This record gives sequence, C-alpha cells and structure tokens, in this order.
Amino acid sequence: MEEKYKSMEEKMITIKRVYKPVNEADGKRVLVDRLWPRGISKEKAEIDEWMKDIAPSNELRKWFNHDPEKFEEFSQKYKEELKEPEKKKELDKLIEMSDGNTVTLVYSAKDEEHNQAVVLKHYLEE
Repeated sequence: MEEKYKSMEEKMITIKRVYKPVNEADGKRVLVDRLWPRGISKEKAEIDEWMKDIAPSNELRKWFNHDPEKFEEFSQKYKEELKEPEKKKELDKLIEMSDGNTVTLVYSAKDEEHNQAVVLKHYLEE
C-alpha cells in the first residue's frame, strides 16, 4: 500500500449508522453507501459528502446481502475493488478530507460489525 495510506493511522476515522443522532464530534460525515438510505432526509442525515463510487459494486453488494457468514469473503473482495482507479480517486479525496479533521464514515446497514464502512476503515488504517 502506498505510504500516504499508511499515514491514515494518525487520522481520526470513525464509523456510524446514518440513523444515529448527529454529533459535533462526527466531524465531516461521509456517506459510503451506493444508495441513499431509506427513510431519512438529506437534511436529517447531515451528510457533508456522499461517496457513492467508493461503495462496493452493485454486484458485490447484492451478493453479500448483509450475510455475516459471507463477511470475510466480502471484505477481501471489497478490498480488491478499492484498488480500482476510480475508487482510488475517492480514497485520495477521503484522505485529504481527514487531514487534521475527524471523518465519520456513515452507512445504513443494520449490522454495525459487518458492513462496508468497517472494511473501508480497516483498509485505510492498514
């Protein structure tokens, strides 16, 4: 992994469900879902940036279907997708946003341990 990704360890990256209350400590709120979350308005979500392109592909998202038994394989496949050029641009933008700031990766999945935001956060910290 490139050196600038390693520097993310010094940054503050957190994850949070979009349905949880917004908090000042969230810093910049970045939605990392491909689809807008159901039942929440843009005003209530208070999203600073919606990075659809950094989300898992539709194919991978549908295959995973939030099945915890598939999470390990999903993680590996998603990390491979994150190496694609269009996703790298979004990663670079995310790194730039986090320079000196807290960034919260916001997602809509019910499972707080098995979702793309968890994988993305770990990827950035590797």
